[in-house]
Amino acid sequence: MTRNVIGAALGAAGLAVVLAGCSHPPQPAPVSSRLSPTSMVEAIRAARASDKSVVQVTPLRDPSVDGYLDGAHADENAGKYQAALRKVDAALKLSPDAPDILQFRAELDVLQKNFTAADADARKSYELGAKVGGLCASNWQTVLEVAESKNDAAGVAAARKQRDTCHKAGPIRM
Repeated sequence: MTRNVIGAALGAAGLAVVLAGCSHPPQPAPVSSRLSPTSMVEAIRAARASDKSVVQVTPLRDPSVDGYLDGAHADENAGKYQAALRKVDAALKLSPDAPDILQFRAELDVLQKNFTAADADARKSYELGAKVGGLCASNWQTVLEVAESKNDAAGVAAARKQRDTCHKAGPIRM
């Protein structure tokens, strides 16, 4: 019987050591890839693509502006964000009040972690834009992403509310 008691005591002590090894202080939460600049831009562009508003405004513009923008998109795809930004700035010199170009610049700002400029460009794009549709949604998604990167819950909520007002449903047909 002494042998069983000693064995049980050793077993319990061993189990306690094993369980103590399992209980360690909680590790900090891993940094979310959601806040990576590329993930942020993906969310911004997804907001624009997923908005199926009845109203979508697409500007007509000088073909030379489109040349700069095509080059900027190619530079962005190659990871040359500074070069892309220079081309977008050249396009804005020709068409300074183009809300879609300002939004593109905001997205490039996010990719470069220049969140203050991204927020300002998105808000200016909204002010100059139609205030409905996909561009509007991407403007407010940009503001939301910037607020989220700063852990600004009130800013996130306000931007989400604004983004949701961008959608305009079409008439119900029967």
